[in-house]
Amino acid sequence: MSATALFGNYARSNLSFDHGEGVWLVTKDGRRFLDCGSGIAVNALGHSHPHLVKALQEQAGRLWHVSNLHQMPEGERLAQRLCDASFAEKVLFVNSGAEAMEAAIKCARRYHYDKGDKDRYHIVTFEGAFHGRTIATIAAGGQAKYLEGFGPKAPGFDQVPAGDLDALKKAVGPQTAAIALEPIQGEGGIREIPTDFLRAIRKLCDENGILLIFDEIQTGVGRTGKLFAHQWSGVEPDLMAIAKGIGGGFPMGACLATADAAAALAPGTHGTTFGGNPLAMAVGNAVLDVVLEEGFLEDVRKKGLSFKQKLAGLVDGHPKVLAEVRGNGLMLGLKCVVPAGEYVAAAREVGLLAVPAGDNVVRIMPPLIMSEEEIAIAVERLEEAALAMEAKLVEGAAE
Repeated sequence: MSATALFGNYARSNLSFDHGEGVWLVTKDGRRFLDCGSGIAVNALGHSHPHLVKALQEQAGRLWHVSNLHQMPEGERLAQRLCDASFAEKVLFVNSGAEAMEAAIKCARRYHYDKGDKDRYHIVTFEGAFHGRTIATIAAGGQAKYLEGFGPKAPGFDQVPAGDLDALKKAVGPQTAAIALEPIQGEGGIREIPTDFLRAIRKLCDENGILLIFDEIQTGVGRTGKLFAHQWSGVEPDLMAIAKGIGGGFPMGACLATADAAAALAPGTHGTTFGGNPLAMAVGNAVLDVVLEEGFLEDVRKKGLSFKQKLAGLVDGHPKVLAEVRGNGLMLGLKCVVPAGEYVAAAREVGLLAVPAGDNVVRIMPPLIMSEEEIAIAVERLEEAALAMEAKLVEGAAE
């Protein structure tokens, strides 16, 4: 690959795409790739969705940016729609998932500070979590590979094993401001947190005056067949970070909160230059227009079940390559026997894009608009990739 003026912090493929059509990405020379990564769960409505394109074009012709020094009517509308469809009573718009988590962290700490508990700033998180790439959010995630080389870990975060209630109770004390977790760990390998554990966390928080933060950056906005993944359990947080799908490809995020928690961020305590700008608000409202349409989420649930069943058959047929299928809705994962990165590369060779994750898992997260016919094509291509990996194993054994 030729020299580039870009930083070298991404291990990019050799693909460059010219345009997208629904669940397909197309290179300049006309090669078509089935997008089962959705830009890492971002392109929830696929590529070039006409309703999103129209909303952005119309807003671009009127107003791009005015700052949060002034009223934002479309932001008010989007916030109210999110509140109406969730536990939340207040919404803060930002630009990304990491910023949404930063806002939740600051809100939780300030909440206790305002109540006179100035030393109550610790947040308990879970091993295998991923909450972003800022100094605070890599400390929250606690994974050594993301912390290495960036100086001392930011204080105030304690990790315990996911699902270990005894360890969680031992970590909680008078210093604990919040407990934060993903209902399904995405980067960690599509690992679902059991409903009973979520309920136990909520009970623990209520008994100790602790705020509960859900990170639904990857799981939210219809990805699992409900608007938010925690709605499957009936357990509601006090604060929640969302991003990715809410912008459908346009960079935006949000921190959702109860009115009590949100009150901690009074004027002057937090802000963002671009968060909630007119372009983002137009797109966010357009995304909800589609996702909240009657029958849309039910359709995601049906397609997710169909896809998962087909992937289970794929796993059964290729035990030397694949070990199990995980996930819910259209947030699925294939636990691999072979190196996950090699299986992703093999899938790319046959025209399917997927995303590697921790625990040697390949994430399968297509646009929510994917059809049953396209699911069948995806499984065919994933099988081609599995056959290619099996042939590679045979060659390796013969050498």
